[in-house]
Amino acid sequence: MISMPSFLQALWTGGLQGYLLVGFLLFVIGLMTVLLRRSFLLQFMGIELMLNAINIILLAFGKWQGGAPTASIFYLFIIGVAACEAAIGLALIVELYRLKNTTDADQHSTLRH
Repeated sequence: MISMPSFLQALWTGGLQGYLLVGFLLFVIGLMTVLLRRSFLLQFMGIELMLNAINIILLAFGKWQGGAPTASIFYLFIIGVAACEAAIGLALIVELYRLKNTTDADQHSTLRH
């Protein structure tokens, strides 16, 4: 029988380490997207990915502490903030696209027309 590496076994068994690993990987992917991409839309998607990674980690710690209800309350609060941020962020990206016909961050270096 082929044995799994320890990190894959942690993911398979559903332990705290598996949730933390997934959350950490999602956060790093989101951070790299924000830092390396020039498009506002891709940067925005990276920020949303980081917020979802934080939610996964928060719920994992809530489950680890015996199902504390505070983790679920914070989770709902973060989802609400992310929804508001998504609506406002997409509206800003659409308006910036209308001004210069591009979503490239380098083209929008000033706030003037």
